[in-house]
Amino acid sequence: VQLEESGGGLVQAGDSRRLSCGVSGSALNLYTVAWFRQAPGEEYELLAAIRWTGDSTKYADSVKGRFTISRDNAGNAVLLQMNSLEPDDTAVYYCAAQFTPFSDSTFRTQSYEYRYWGQGTQVTISS
Repeated sequence: VQLEESGGGLVQAGDSRRLSCGVSGSALNLYTVAWFRQAPGEEYELLAAIRWTGDSTKYADSVKGRFTISRDNAGNAVLLQMNSLEPDDTAVYYCAAQFTPFSDSTFRTQSYEYRYWGQGTQVTISS
């Protein structure tokens, strides 16, 4: 599985931004794709995750109601719509994927539980 993020950049506080994670590989319907971020000196933070089938999502409390994860079926991508951005949202944003059998109903929340990663895209929020 290969992943590539796009859509990062400099954003004014209060504005919105949409990140895209292009995903390629086989048997993608057996994967969970997640968005993480890492601020300088901080650990990876799970933001949201989605089953490739699109029927189940999970959000971190810190972004619930502001960020939305979704599938772009046409382009084989996973999107992260970010609204009401704040300076504390400044970080490198990564998408990651992990094989998840249909029998596994739990969402993995730790970065080490995801095998495949993109290179990341920087998002900077100016006040």
